[in-house]
Amino acid sequence: MTRTGTIIDSEEITMVDILHRVGITAPVAEVYAALTTVEGLAGWWTADTQGSGGDVGGVLRFRFGAGGFDMKVLDLDPGRRVLWEVADGPPEWLGTHVSWDLAQAGDYTVVLFKHAGWKEPVEFMHHCGTKWALFLMSLKALIETGKGAPDPHDVKIDNWN
Repeated sequence: MTRTGTIIDSEEITMVDILHRVGITAPVAEVYAALTTVEGLAGWWTADTQGSGGDVGGVLRFRFGAGGFDMKVLDLDPGRRVLWEVADGPPEWLGTHVSWDLAQAGDYTVVLFKHAGWKEPVEFMHHCGTKWALFLMSLKALIETGKGAPDPHDVKIDNWN
């Protein structure tokens, strides 16, 4: 994870993104619904989810014990892609983009997750990378077993939760 134009240990580095890949045993339509409906999002990310995730231009409001985020829906390609822009939240997140690219591969839906556009690899980014991984496993559990681990029932990893 790097940033363009910055020299660290005599090496130039590029923009930083958080990337994850997970396979979920389910049709792609089920995964897409969990990423675009308030009920689905509340089942794996945070129980305090409001707004409209099924319409381009809609805004989703996610609240956690340690704060929250507002996401503007920029792109929806049913069964293939979901893209948000962070409209409100911690300064490190403002203007970043969160995307899920979906593809069916046999019995699995492959989810390629990206939280793109971080300005620099600050300590909070390390925290968020771990939390995104935990929440993606919560998404997988919700779809495969019917029970996710959204905030406040997620694994807490430090003082940021």
